[in-house]
Amino acid sequence: MALTNRYKSAPGAGTLAALLLVLVFGSPWYVDWARNNTDPDSAGGWFLRLLAWPAWRFDSSDSIQEIFADDLKAILVVVLTFVFLYLLPGSQLARARGTLSQFFAGWAAYVFAAALAALLTALIRTNPSLLGALQAAGDGAEYGLFTGWIIGIATLGGYRGRR
Repeated sequence: MALTNRYKSAPGAGTLAALLLVLVFGSPWYVDWARNNTDPDSAGGWFLRLLAWPAWRFDSSDSIQEIFADDLKAILVVVLTFVFLYLLPGSQLARARGTLSQFFAGWAAYVFAAALAALLTALIRTNPSLLGALQAAGDGAEYGLFTGWIIGIATLGGYRGRR
């Protein structure tokens, strides 16, 4: 058993969970399925569509700039999740692994990562505006708020290492 809690790092586990969320639920196949088969006026349909927020794609009728921005946003969500998991002190200051501070640090890291990724990529889209960037950051924060608990659970019990 090489992958027990004794050997799991909190930033690594949270980043892996973020990568899986973005790869699976941001894929073009899932995005199309969610758009065609869910009801946006129901709670379940809304959540299934929300999971598809950091959508990545290879081809579309959109401009290259829009496709690049969407793909970069998906990549930045994962990278920034690692950065914030590493920098947030909740897990570092926890006396025992598996405490609620690790859970909330993981959750918060995903909220911050999604909001910042959306803010940065909104500025490289076609016809960027400050209002559009702020609205995109709000969409990212909404996504992180309602899906970040998954990252929080993934970081539970991980060690922080020595500094």
